[in-house]
Amino acid sequence: MSDIHKLSGAYALDAVDEFERAQFERHLAECEDCRLEVASLRETTALLAESVAVPPPASLRDSVLAGITQVRPLPPVVEPPARRAAWFPLLVAASVAAILGVGVAIWQPWATSPETDSLTAAEQVLRAPDAEEVSLDLGEAGRATVVRSVSVGKAVIQTEDMVSAPSGKDYEIWLQVEGEMVPAGLMEDDPDLTMVLEGDAAEATAAGITVEPDGGSPAPTSEPIALFDFSSAT
Repeated sequence: MSDIHKLSGAYALDAVDEFERAQFERHLAECEDCRLEVASLRETTALLAESVAVPPPASLRDSVLAGITQVRPLPPVVEPPARRAAWFPLLVAASVAAILGVGVAIWQPWATSPETDSLTAAEQVLRAPDAEEVSLDLGEAGRATVVRSVSVGKAVIQTEDMVSAPSGKDYEIWLQVEGEMVPAGLMEDDPDLTMVLEGDAAEATAAGITVEPDGGSPAPTSEPIALFDFSSAT
């Protein structure tokens, strides 16, 4: 600007841009007349503002708030997604395949065969490599066999044509551990029964069957009708 003095009014009203402000402030440092004029203009502006200031009506706030609800906000600006290189999906697929491959390699040593998973508790005992059995002929009462596996820690009793227990009585089976008879379950009224004995059979030395009151007993109340000595197992 050829006559920078003319900026005094605009400067006093803060109506200049940053370039003009910097230029005029350098001029103010050297021009006392402009400094006095700017000070006078600012004082006059302040007095005018005070004289014409009018408090806003009470309804202004309500009207502004009501108008806001009618203004439709602009949707947010969404940056377009960065384009991925054509090889990126291939890299992801290869990474997933590599991870899955490692997972299979890690878990295979612990995997069990489908045949083992499908075996019942009784079949696991009967098919165990260390399974040993004791069979007894009970005469007219039928036949019973106890099979034990120390590695599985369980024993199974199998009966053939076994007669029912007397009325009001139950057959109860026991494991002999350290010389004591430990309850191993009540036998169902089934002539051809396969039943897994309760408790740990690994330390047992024998198994026995007694006739007990209906519902069983915590300890034998009669002599065994069958005693399976594991020391004679085959």
